[in-house]
Amino acid sequence: MEFTYQFIWIIPFLPFLTSILIGSNLFFFPKSTKSLRYIWAILSILVLFIAMISSFTILWQQFINNTIHQYLWSWIFDKQIDFKIGFLIDPLTSIMLVLITTVGVLVMIYSDSYMSHDQGYVRFFAYLSLFTASMLGLVLSPNLIQIYIFWELVGMCSYLLIGFWFTRPSAANACQKAFITNRIGDFGLLLGILGFYWITGSFEFETLFKRFNQLLINNEVNLYFANLCAFFLFLGPIAKSAQFPLHVWLPDAMEGPTPISALIHAATMVAAGIFLIARSFPLFQALPYIMNIISWIGAITALLGATIALAQKDLKKGLAYSTMSQLGYMMLALGIGSYQAGLFHSITHAYSKALLFLGSGSVIHSMESIVGYSPNKCQNMTFMGGLRKFMPITGITFLIGTFSICGIPPFACFWSKDAIITDSWLYFSGLGWISWITAGLTAFYMFRIYFLTFEGYLRADLNKESFIFVSIWGDLQLNNKKLEFISKKLNNKFDKSFEIDEHNNKKEFLEKGKYLYPKESDNKMLFTLIILTLPTLFIGFLGAPFPQGQAGFDLLSQCLYPILKNSSEITSGNWSEFLLNAINSLSIVIFGIFIAFILYGPISFFPRNLEKNFEFLLQKNLNPFISFIYNWSYFRGYIDFYYDIVFIKGTRLLAQFILFFDEWIIDGIVNGFGILISSGGESTKYLEGGRISSYLFGLILGIFLLLSSATS
Repeated sequence: MEFTYQFIWIIPFLPFLTSILIGSNLFFFPKSTKSLRYIWAILSILVLFIAMISSFTILWQQFINNTIHQYLWSWIFDKQIDFKIGFLIDPLTSIMLVLITTVGVLVMIYSDSYMSHDQGYVRFFAYLSLFTASMLGLVLSPNLIQIYIFWELVGMCSYLLIGFWFTRPSAANACQKAFITNRIGDFGLLLGILGFYWITGSFEFETLFKRFNQLLINNEVNLYFANLCAFFLFLGPIAKSAQFPLHVWLPDAMEGPTPISALIHAATMVAAGIFLIARSFPLFQALPYIMNIISWIGAITALLGATIALAQKDLKKGLAYSTMSQLGYMMLALGIGSYQAGLFHSITHAYSKALLFLGSGSVIHSMESIVGYSPNKCQNMTFMGGLRKFMPITGITFLIGTFSICGIPPFACFWSKDAIITDSWLYFSGLGWISWITAGLTAFYMFRIYFLTFEGYLRADLNKESFIFVSIWGDLQLNNKKLEFISKKLNNKFDKSFEIDEHNNKKEFLEKGKYLYPKESDNKMLFTLIILTLPTLFIGFLGAPFPQGQAGFDLLSQCLYPILKNSSEITSGNWSEFLLNAINSLSIVIFGIFIAFILYGPISFFPRNLEKNFEFLLQKNLNPFISFIYNWSYFRGYIDFYYDIVFIKGTRLLAQFILFFDEWIIDGIVNGFGILISSGGESTKYLEGGRISSYLFGLILGIFLLLSSATS
């Protein structure tokens, strides 16, 4: 066992070495490296698979012994400071290692197919390996400085991966937006780290916690300064985990390849902020004011993300706002002290959302064959619909992920989300209401996404000549005439030819084989989707209220709550209380699904012109509340708009004012003195005519004026 722990450094080192090898060969031998592209991909997958096996070994050892191991080496040694680097192995670390490596391996296998036709295939795997190494190093860090180093490496990898297709202006802008937004949080994180070092004199977690608690007990620390440092420390997770108000980078980060959305922006990188709060939980728990801020920031983020996701048309951005909302749930749980529920939800959400994002990638690949490669089209749910008939495996796995995110039993997220909602009600009714309403909104927008994407009829014009507005039920609106939709014939297995009335009323016959239609993804992509359904289906049972001591089911209580000794969250066998709490959350979830089915389902109980009437209400503002909700959601809560006014345009106006002040005030004063002296000298020279009589006249006149003024 000790031998295994001593060589844990291999887990982050192997993918880091792989990234260096791929990057260096790509730099020095680009042609040969690209010709061996699949070998580098296999090497990356194999190395991370070895790290995954080692991570499972560490997790099993932690489950058996539940002990903390720390290995440190001196890096900077001075009379005033002794800074060490090393590795910290505890249950929290072991669980995060398994989470990162399992999702990472599956994403790499998926990427081998998804990025197979991309020119940057090898570069993509170099970035992936570097990111996984950075994230593994972050969760193994034993002190705040080492966490900050890997924190910045993770941010750098995020910048590179979001802007992977840097020739696209939208991707270039998105990676810059993510980088700048995270710099705000990272600067606060650095200030918080330095502030706590000023207070405790240590960066090591164990030493820092002990000294800080002793200072609090002895009233030897300024609480205002301690709260300020804790708030600065919290700014890092606010930015990294896309919490309000630094959440604006996450939806734009969907400009990166879809595997990146699954790995970084659903499962691992955005969970780094949650991990830091969990790692520093004893520190935050000692400051109730900061805990309240954490809980309310999480609640606002959860509700805000859910409301913005209601009317999004982009498939990946809808899932991105869902991620933002679920991260808010995790932060809310940590803020109210529900440590176990918050971390458990980060695990269940990671697998479920990775499944959804990879499923969306499968859909996007299929739509590219119809509408061409354009994110505004192949990711737009307006042009989708009925894909379950063409992509049954993708549709079923996506539905399983949808069930889980919505919190439907027995899927994974049900167990963790229900615990958060229950604890929120117990802590404060206001937070309980927010978490409960957010659960209903989650069910609505997730099934809206599923219905618009996989049910009904395909709403893209399959002859690739135009894009036609089609209602959510498959009716074609063209020149105020309802026409039979193309994919309806496709769904009848191309049994016969049919005709369409075009804009010029010209009849055109489309026969079988003259157009492309959606098709299922290849085996590599489907393999990852099927594998991810397993944890989505079964991992939630680790949080079920089985009796203590029953084989396997006490893993959660042992591994997710090792830091605090006075845990009151250990699962119990009280099924009646559990079911009573579950009914509360399930009621709003079922209601949200019902509303989504009525509005967007394949079978509607309302007339077919319901959507037309709904749009008429929005346009005519006959229902201001509905109009406000729709516009709030569609325009992202107007937050980006106001950020553009306050920060971007405000910064430009400030720069213009400073330029004006510099040119006309600062330079004006300097140049004014120069002009005054120059003009004075220029005017004085004309007084010197060279005549002595003129000089005498001036002298006498001056004396006369002086004498007259003196006598008066």
